[in-house]
Amino acid sequence: MQTHAAKRVEIIIEAPMERRLTEALHKAGVTGYTVLPVLGGTGRSGTWSREGQVGRAGGMVAVICLIRPDRLDGLLDAAFAVVERHIGVVSVTDCQVLRAERF
Repeated sequence: MQTHAAKRVEIIIEAPMERRLTEALHKAGVTGYTVLPVLGGTGRSGTWSREGQVGRAGGMVAVICLIRPDRLDGLLDAAFAVVERHIGVVSVTDCQVLRAERF
């Protein structure tokens, strides 16, 4: 089966910033993404968990995009404009997709 090169961008950001991030991605021409809850983790600021939280205010989400390599810079510019002022991590990995026309 034929596969096609793509980029997988994962943005982990505070849940209240999700809408601002996804609006910025739309303006940058990103046509699809997936949002997943982040249950906890550890990093420079120590260990954290969503356990015991009532609302989304203290939580994190992961926004995952699969895009064509030539669209990466626009997505990263849009994401950085939101993430630079808030807690967040952006990672980019190479991946392969089956239906390139969807990205």
